[in-house]
Amino acid sequence: MATFVLVHGGGHGGWCYQRVARLLRDDGHEVYAPSLSGLADRAHLRLSGIGLETHIRDIAGLIEHEDLRDVVLVGHSYGGMVITGAADRVVERIGGLVYLDAANPVNGQSLVDVAGPIITVTREFGETVDGVELVLAPTPDAGMLYGVTDPRDLAWMQTRLSAHPWRCFEDTLDLRNESALWRLPQYHIVCTSTLATRDPELVAAARGQGRLWDIDTGHDLMITEPRAVTDALLDIAAR
Repeated sequence: MATFVLVHGGGHGGWCYQRVARLLRDDGHEVYAPSLSGLADRAHLRLSGIGLETHIRDIAGLIEHEDLRDVVLVGHSYGGMVITGAADRVVERIGGLVYLDAANPVNGQSLVDVAGPIITVTREFGETVDGVELVLAPTPDAGMLYGVTDPRDLAWMQTRLSAHPWRCFEDTLDLRNESALWRLPQYHIVCTSTLATRDPELVAAARGQGRLWDIDTGHDLMITEPRAVTDALLDIAAR
């Protein structure tokens, strides 16, 4: 039995992993899919100080307080920033890192540095609420921005997506245990359409080591292709 901690991306919550979590649990694995502070069912915790470090502490704290070991730590999109920082804090508890169509940062980088204009443009449509600058405010067809096309999925997402504090995307990653962190095995599950935008050396190395899976679907692949994502995660856990 493996232990999975599934970390969502910007504007989402633990709810987005519902289908994958169910499949993993059906296979006998332990699964945690928390919502990060200030988002989804934790939107009431949206305070002015929320940033990347808050979310790193969310996940590192969960792993410590649940006394989890040999964790398969999965991060989607912005969640790639979070899992990198969380693994750095509790490196002795992590078995491997899985970047699910995610940011692949190094020390000192922000999501803005990694994603560039794709994330910066969201700020043009943001707003400030109670002193917190928010982006990715949900709209009726917001799911389409994440590559979701099924009308039922779009309706399901529309009631669950939430605005995201901009500061999280601007904050830089502060790694403290890099030598141990980068010894952890890293795996990449990506959308076929995003391969061309990724670091070719990283992609080539991951593919050559059998640590890359590409799935021909939209960015929210855990919603659109939960079986394929689950199969990849099961393959990773078996290693």
